[in-house]
Amino acid sequence: MDTLSSSFLPKLSINPKNTHSHTTTAPFLKVSSVKIDDRPQTTTRTPPPPQQPPKKPTPPPSTPYATPLQLITRKPAEPPSLPATIFNAFDYLINTFIDPPLKPSLDPRYVLSDNFAPVDELPPTECQVVEGSLPPSLDGAYIRNGPNPQFLPRGPYHLFDGDGMLHAIRISRGKATLCSRYVKTYKYKVESEKGFPVIPNVFSGFNGLSASAARGAVTAARVLAGQFNPINGIGLANTSLALIGGRLYALGESDLPYSVKVDRNGEIHTLGRHDFDGQLMMSMTAHPKTDAQTGETFAFRYGPVPPFLTFFRINANGEKQQDVPIFSMTSPSFLHDFAITKKYAIFNEIQIGMNPLELMAGGSPVAANPGKVPRIGVIPRYAKDESEIRWFEVPGFNVIHAINAWDEDDGNSIVMVAPNILSVEHTLERMDLIHASVEKVKIDLRTGVVSRHPVSTRNLDFGVINPAFVGKKHKYMYAAVGDPMPKISGVVKLDVSMSEGDRRDCIVGSRMFGAGCFGGEPFFVARQPDDPNAEEDDGYVITYVHNENTGESRFLVMDAKSPSLEIVAAVRLPRRVPYGFHGLFVRDIDLNKM
Repeated sequence: MDTLSSSFLPKLSINPKNTHSHTTTAPFLKVSSVKIDDRPQTTTRTPPPPQQPPKKPTPPPSTPYATPLQLITRKPAEPPSLPATIFNAFDYLINTFIDPPLKPSLDPRYVLSDNFAPVDELPPTECQVVEGSLPPSLDGAYIRNGPNPQFLPRGPYHLFDGDGMLHAIRISRGKATLCSRYVKTYKYKVESEKGFPVIPNVFSGFNGLSASAARGAVTAARVLAGQFNPINGIGLANTSLALIGGRLYALGESDLPYSVKVDRNGEIHTLGRHDFDGQLMMSMTAHPKTDAQTGETFAFRYGPVPPFLTFFRINANGEKQQDVPIFSMTSPSFLHDFAITKKYAIFNEIQIGMNPLELMAGGSPVAANPGKVPRIGVIPRYAKDESEIRWFEVPGFNVIHAINAWDEDDGNSIVMVAPNILSVEHTLERMDLIHASVEKVKIDLRTGVVSRHPVSTRNLDFGVINPAFVGKKHKYMYAAVGDPMPKISGVVKLDVSMSEGDRRDCIVGSRMFGAGCFGGEPFFVARQPDDPNAEEDDGYVITYVHNENTGESRFLVMDAKSPSLEIVAAVRLPRRVPYGFHGLFVRDIDLNKM
């Protein structure tokens, strides 16, 4: 598909002295911004050399933008108490002698290199449209979530562990404003007030029995000393966003949702942790599915104790309905995403789960189990209990992100489209070795026969569709190209209906960002969302793109119908936007209701 690709790099060329994302420090460091006294060291994404003390950062250059760039000046934290000093000393001993970050996948100097490095908060700041014009159907806000640690990690750090930060570009009448704010979670506020990390990281803090026991003891002591209360939540809200019952939520699957809003000026506000009037007592998936026709949202939670999976739905008014615990999933599985049709909910029990043997061997408690056979569970989406769930073994099918599913054959068959992780053992530690092949899976509910075939051989993930087609048969999807993951070098368009005939590769459109340029998850925005007769691909594909050669970030708008995903508009951002996870576009009409 190289003939369909076009380079974004020439369009990103700017005078390096006008960038704002990096200040150079010797010998291999680039300074980003978190706490003023805790700036992380960043490098290229190669295994790190021995740690060297950072030099004092130089002031950033002047801004070329109409509105001067403003960063947040943090209030100095109070001196730590004696118990806090003791606990911090124990943390230092653990991070230095018991569980130092020996693996590159857990070394913050490697994980937080280049544009993975965190940034400060940014108040609403005017952006410059440098190419084309922003179409009226983009009036609203595109908000992208992702990890952005507020402190320099002093021990092991995993890419999934950073505090959630929202990067929102507010668009109105062809003009754009960027704002970056932390989700003010309970964890964020406790640690911000104290001036040091208190709550351990989930993915990197419990590797091996000795590290788990040591950090667990310090954490318990902090709770007993009143430094934090785990009942108030320990989540990061760093994964995605969802519009549920007219309210906007920042999501992370280890905690309850956090209600947020974007106002008319582009400012981001955290309204608080939300439990749906006491009906949601524990965590919730970061990938709920909303049926555009009914307004209902379907969701689930999973955990390390039975029931390992619980399914539920939220009606169009935002009222959570009863839980459906599913005990037939007999072991804890890493169940990050799922799919719905008009009749069913579909869950993928994959080979990644809680693995005590890996923990005893010094590894992560969440790991791949090569002896486990993946299964697909199908349950009616209005089920009152799990009595009607059916499980189908699908060897070698490991799904982290589901794209969509629909009913066929008068409801007697289900079709699902999802990237299959072919090297699942590398999912949490060596994402650069992952290859995800998008597959179409069909389940005949009458015979139990499961058939599957790839729709593309390229390394694709973060696939999206026109949101109006969730749970319905779709033709087009847009996916990020791993180069390798977690860096994204471009976006491709697929016509999944093509595979129904001759099984050829389904890519029908492509845009590569160019050498040194990497983006994020694409998102589809319909040009005429209120027109039921509009073509499925009549709209725009949007994403953030960063040029590592110049340090500049842009918001990119592409024509979703074009074979080359032609650029409709490019917005130069007042400072870089780090690579992150999932985003959402919210229309003006919905923002104004919040």
